Amino acid sequence: MNSSVFLLTRRTCLMALLSALPASQVLAQSTWPRRPIRLIVPAPAGGASDMIARTIAESLRKSTGQTVIVENKPGAGGILAVETMMQAARDGYTLVLSPNSLATENPYTYKFRFSPFKDLAPVAEVASVALVLVADPRLPLRNIAEMTQYVKAHPGKTAYASYSPGTISHLKGIQFNQAAGLDMEHAGYKGSPPALQDLMGGQVQFMFDGMGTSLPLIQAGKLRALAVTSAQRSPLLPDVPTLAESGYPALSQTMGTTIWSTPDVPQEIRNQLRQELLKAIATQTVKSQLAVLGMEAGNPAQTLADLEKSLQQDYEYTGQMLRAIHYKP
Repeated sequence: MNSSVFLLTRRTCLMALLSALPASQVLAQSTWPRRPIRLIVPAPAGGASDMIARTIAESLRKSTGQTVIVENKPGAGGILAVETMMQAARDGYTLVLSPNSLATENPYTYKFRFSPFKDLAPVAEVASVALVLVADPRLPLRNIAEMTQYVKAHPGKTAYASYSPGTISHLKGIQFNQAAGLDMEHAGYKGSPPALQDLMGGQVQFMFDGMGTSLPLIQAGKLRALAVTSAQRSPLLPDVPTLAESGYPALSQTMGTTIWSTPDVPQEIRNQLRQELLKAIATQTVKSQLAVLGMEAGNPAQTLADLEKSLQQDYEYTGQMLRAIHYKP
């Protein structure tokens, strides 16, 4: 066989193999990403989700060689951000980064025009953050045991804030009331800043808040940290015990942040994006940047099946809790 015939045969075989692959697989493997990626965040610039997004965006830029544009679409419990993604081409170039509450809590408060478990597909959980139980530092208490004694000694006169009704910040207070036999009233706010302001002003006495917003105030002595909700102590507050250590292991929980696509984005693209995200959260750079924000990087060992199961379980448990208190938005 002469060389020209051999080359023609090789080319023919290669074309036959390529034609046997699904067109979407060949396209995804050969072209993604070829242009800038949009990362939609349902929160204002400067907030915790925005800062996570910018940390991840920079890591993706370095690993893919493509610009990653962070767009802020706050409001309506994530509806605006998700609808922006759903209105774009379903090609893996428009994604949403949001706390898991988008699927596990917000459907009970907002009238979604989509189903979080049918119209969204989680790609990877990129960060998590513990809640910290904080108190007015002027109160004569320094730990959970003293807190419960104080509340019981002042029946009907203590309240806990949440950064929004129907959220984990609200539900943790309900759970703690039940577990400790307390009667704290709930005061719902629109965001952590006004709630923390009233806490420091003495209008409310306690709050389960995200680590990112409370940490600077704890460090400045304006809030007192009593316990964290993570399974282990936070390296940012090593002297603060966990709720489990304080006698309430059933209350351990962290809040995850996930990157989502629509389910009809080609599977090959979602797989490639997931691998890029898992590489990012395994780097020391991303871990260090998130730690500054009071957060931890997601667990690279978490499987997609585990993430989907966790989201479904949290959604169902939130519903049970809210129905039990006859919650209405």
